[in-house]
Amino acid sequence: MSIENKITQLGYTLPEPPPPAGSYVNYTRAGNLLFLAGGIPPVTDEFTGKVPSDTTLETAQEAARIITLNRLAVVKEATGSLDNVKQIVTVNGFVNSEPDFYLHPAVINACSDLLVEIFGDKGIHSRTAMGAAALPLNVSVEINMVVEIED
Repeated sequence: MSIENKITQLGYTLPEPPPPAGSYVNYTRAGNLLFLAGGIPPVTDEFTGKVPSDTTLETAQEAARIITLNRLAVVKEATGSLDNVKQIVTVNGFVNSEPDFYLHPAVINACSDLLVEIFGDKGIHSRTAMGAAALPLNVSVEINMVVEIED
């Protein structure tokens, strides 16, 4: 089964790749590695502000899943098919959080778990999950990743 079919079977939709929100590109390639720019969720009241005072842990987790699918759309754009993914190498997740919020890993787990659900062992990766005083456009979550692709 193709990765895109698996995404559909899991009840998700792969969106069109979102355009960059600034003066950068969505990815750069170095050999077999794709370095994906940080992705953000839709800039709506639901996905903006600090976790947990302005948005809930569960909503931030949903933002992380949306970002993950958006980043995968970028991978598809870069390679032609998600079947070309050899390994998700690393994920870096940033949570716009209050100073006394310590559940950053729980937010970014939504991304990590989705990657493993989609790719199996190829989705297992190293990771950083950290809090930030602020994120672009006041979004609640930002995620970037490095992906190894097949030749």
